[in-house]
Amino acid sequence: MGTAAPPPRGCEHEALRARRLWRRLRGEGLSSSPPAAARMGYLKLLVMTDFKSWRGQQVIGPFMKFNCIIGPNGSGKSNIMDAVSFVMCEKTSNLRVKSVRELIHGAHVGKPVSSTASVKMVYCEEDGEEKTFSRVIRGNCSEFLFNNKSISRSAYISELEKIGILVKARNCLIFQGTVESIAMKKPRERTQLFEQISNSWEYAEDYERKKKKMRQAEEDAQFNYNKKKSIAAERKQAKIEKEEAEHYQTLIKELDEEKINLQLFRLYHNEKNIYFLKRSLDEKNMEASLKKESLSKAEDAFRAKKKNLGVLNRDQQHMERELKTLEALLIQQRPLYIKAKENTSYQVKKVEMSKKMLRDKEKSCDKEKQNVKELETELNDIEKAWRAFEKKAEEVLQRAAAVELGESQLERYKELKEITRKKVATLNQQLEKLRWEQKADEERLKLNWRKKKEVEENIKQTVEQVEEHKRRIEKLEEYAKICTESLAEKKQKEEVLTKEIENATVRMAEVNEELNKIVGELQNAKMDYHEGRRQQMRAEILESLKRLYPDSVFGRLLDLCHPIHKKYQLAVTKVFSRYMTAIVVATEKTAKDCIRFLKQERAEPETFLALDYLDVKPINEKLREIKGAKMMVDVVQTPFAPLKKVIQFVSGNGLVCETVKEAKQIAFDGPVRLKTVALDGTLFLKSGVISGGSSDLRFKARCWDEKEINTMKERRDSLINELKDLMKIKRKEADLKQLYAQCHGTQTRLKYSQSELELIKKKHLANLYMEKSKLESELVNIESQLDMLKEGVAQRREKIEEFQKKINEVEDSVFREFCEEIGIENIRVYEQEHVRQQEEIDKKR
Repeated sequence: MGTAAPPPRGCEHEALRARRLWRRLRGEGLSSSPPAAARMGYLKLLVMTDFKSWRGQQVIGPFMKFNCIIGPNGSGKSNIMDAVSFVMCEKTSNLRVKSVRELIHGAHVGKPVSSTASVKMVYCEEDGEEKTFSRVIRGNCSEFLFNNKSISRSAYISELEKIGILVKARNCLIFQGTVESIAMKKPRERTQLFEQISNSWEYAEDYERKKKKMRQAEEDAQFNYNKKKSIAAERKQAKIEKEEAEHYQTLIKELDEEKINLQLFRLYHNEKNIYFLKRSLDEKNMEASLKKESLSKAEDAFRAKKKNLGVLNRDQQHMERELKTLEALLIQQRPLYIKAKENTSYQVKKVEMSKKMLRDKEKSCDKEKQNVKELETELNDIEKAWRAFEKKAEEVLQRAAAVELGESQLERYKELKEITRKKVATLNQQLEKLRWEQKADEERLKLNWRKKKEVEENIKQTVEQVEEHKRRIEKLEEYAKICTESLAEKKQKEEVLTKEIENATVRMAEVNEELNKIVGELQNAKMDYHEGRRQQMRAEILESLKRLYPDSVFGRLLDLCHPIHKKYQLAVTKVFSRYMTAIVVATEKTAKDCIRFLKQERAEPETFLALDYLDVKPINEKLREIKGAKMMVDVVQTPFAPLKKVIQFVSGNGLVCETVKEAKQIAFDGPVRLKTVALDGTLFLKSGVISGGSSDLRFKARCWDEKEINTMKERRDSLINELKDLMKIKRKEADLKQLYAQCHGTQTRLKYSQSELELIKKKHLANLYMEKSKLESELVNIESQLDMLKEGVAQRREKIEEFQKKINEVEDSVFREFCEEIGIENIRVYEQEHVRQQEEIDKKR
């Protein structure tokens, strides 16, 4: 079932090469080990100046031949390794920094202590000779010094190589993961690494040249041996071919006799068939005449139906024209409808505002009714106070009746009164004038108070109107925002739909073009035929097996792989031979189950290739180096990785050549015989059997083209389905028109809303603000006038009191004796009690 895998050939070659190189080196009298290994030196000192965690100059050492550095985390162990790596020309990326400037002390925190830093290594040879290697950081570059002398980088590296340090091979520094990476290397890569470390690669060119000569000598010897062997085989083959030719001539004679008998047999049956065909032809002619009569009748009926179809088409066109006219009229009337709708909504909003104002007025009316009730209550209180006042007035009159003047006293009172009047005539005039002015100012004060209340009420109404307009502005702005968002969304939908329809139109043209091309290719290939019953049965059996074992039955080998180019079709078909239609399965058990199923279904026998049962021979890699030929496994490709094992089993180590001559030469003229096949299908086996291509082979090779045609059919079906989907998208033009009409209506509503919003902001609201500012300024003027009037009234009241005091003093001086006589304090008491009291009572009444 399988064979053990041989050891890698690359490893054998590399080991052989190393042994031969070693023998050659020993034969030439060289040392048995590299020179650097013979003189084993050691690192003596490390001198670091402003390098990483060391500030200033620090000397580490002296070291012994074997040293171990230990310490806690952060103590500087890795920095010592970085310093050694740096002075040995290690790459900056391996030093845990991005640039050499970051190696300066303090650079990692943005505060370098210096613009330079250096590391100096003192290397001591076995004989005690010391060599110094220094590397200095200057800016973004490095300077190299050997024994305190500046040298180039290449010279520096060569000096390191002299003491056995190979920078490229990294043979002295072993970082984390280096051992694992060397262990994971392939044998060839590991050999190259050892050669580079041991400097044996310098002799590789000489080794390869001599190896080539040795190989050529071996090939010549093998070629001569194979040539001798092939000549003997050809002699034997020629003898066999001679016998076959004699047998072939005998068979040709027998074939001629059989051909004559076959032709006679065919002539007899042809004459018999001609008689039957003539009789069937007469019958078919009679049927054809009957079909022609029925065809003529059907054509007459078709013409009548076509005429009716023309009438219906004209009616349909007329109806479509009327429909387009109505649509155009609808589009014209739509703006008027939108405008009327906006006006209606505006009037509805005004009605709502009026209703709101009515509710406010009703509330104010309720307040006035409440005020009337309060005033009625106050009136009742005043009537009660009036009755109390009448009682009090009667009591006062009764008390005043007790003081009565005689006639002489009354005449004297009048004389004194006249004297007083003459003395205070000027004061009375001034006092009367002040009283008239005071009365006028009080009237103006009351008038200004009423004006102030009216202005405040107007300001309040203006503020309410401003607030109402602001609320209206907020509603309009919100509505405009909604309209804008809706318009943007609809515009975006319109753009997407337009782009989708345009893309669908372009794609429809591309799909139609590709579909026509594929249909033309299918028609040219004449592949629109029905499969035979046998092929259909085999396909159905395969589908049943796939359903029963979905993970184990992969399909026919023909369907699972294909040649990399059409020119290899005949060659691949010839090599695959009977395995072309074999069914590939996963396991031997699955193959046995499938065979049992075929027997139950009484189906045709099938060949099964089980992946776990195949005995696959390893590929001879040397055959890939033969010029003018390709391995069969290389010209067949498959997307299924497990199938490569099946292709290798079927193809073996077979080779594909361009011509028959090349195939024959490679098959028989080499050191060993090989299995080759030419592009025309001529097969050369190792046994010497030659099998040429035939028409049957070309017919079998058509199966590869049938695979392509099946792919084209699948592509045709997918394009038809895509075309149907594109037609659905194309029918969205009506939705696009409707969306356009919606966008137009939204734009109109937005326009009216914005115009109303602008009118409220620029006209109504501005006028209200102007009116409010006027009323506020008027209110300020009225308040200032009120303050002035109040101040004037207060000052005038003081003057009136002053004049009244002077008049009272004059009266007191004139009526002093009279008052003492009648027993009162002053004349004003009498006047107030008897004269003015009556007047006041009358006035109050």
